[in-house]
Amino acid sequence: MKVILSRKGFDSSYGRTASPILPDGTLLTLPIPSKTETLRFTDLHYNSWSYYDVIKALRPASKIKEKYTCHLDPDIRKEVMPRTGVWQPAFGQEGTALSHLQNQGVGVGDLFLFYGWFRRTELSDGRLRYVQRAPDLHIIYGYLQIGDVITHEEDVPEWLVGHPHNTAERWKRGRNAIYVASERLSIQPELAGAGCLTMSERLVLTKKGYLRRVWDLPDFMQNVPITYNADAWQDEGFVSAARGQEFVFDANNDVIDWVKDMLLSGSR
Repeated sequence: MKVILSRKGFDSSYGRTASPILPDGTLLTLPIPSKTETLRFTDLHYNSWSYYDVIKALRPASKIKEKYTCHLDPDIRKEVMPRTGVWQPAFGQEGTALSHLQNQGVGVGDLFLFYGWFRRTELSDGRLRYVQRAPDLHIIYGYLQIGDVITHEEDVPEWLVGHPHNTAERWKRGRNAIYVASERLSIQPELAGAGCLTMSERLVLTKKGYLRRVWDLPDFMQNVPITYNADAWQDEGFVSAARGQEFVFDANNDVIDWVKDMLLSGSR
């Protein structure tokens, strides 16, 4: 099995603020703005808040407007909007990032671990805000084990028609794929094949007291090559690559135990 650390959500270029660790522990990743989509931030909800409400509460000066659309991918949190009929978690990739996955032989049975930039929040007088001086962290917030890979437009099932990677333009460009989740997680069958996680210290990649790119990985990972990160191990720890969306590595027994521990810690 291959594991893919996949960076998603708001970053310093797109959105320009951390996704919130909500007071209840929810890791609410914020999808990046995209002018080519039709889904708006106002269409997505967590409980009584729209994603637009969350963004404006946390960063009132944000340039994101009420009419702005976003790229909901991976789509692994069912309750963020109304669903009709069949729905399965799915994730799309295209272009250079997809070529990298294909060159690494990523396919059915392999596991995406989605991570992003997060910061703790609190409610103050009914308003959501970042906790003062809370650190910026890279945190694993969700996962998807590949159950199927769709690489041709004619193979897209009806229930997946609305996925952001199922567009004529993306299929026309020729390098596009949609990864559909397996029913169950093979290494931990009591878990679904994809899901969102709740805050746990075991899910935090960032080393305490360091910039978010500096990760506190287990020592055995020094012997596990990770794509885009050939020279990442430095005196302070593992300094993750600033560029590249998908970091791929092979899972040995230590890796599998580490991944299982993380996913179980966040599945409550």
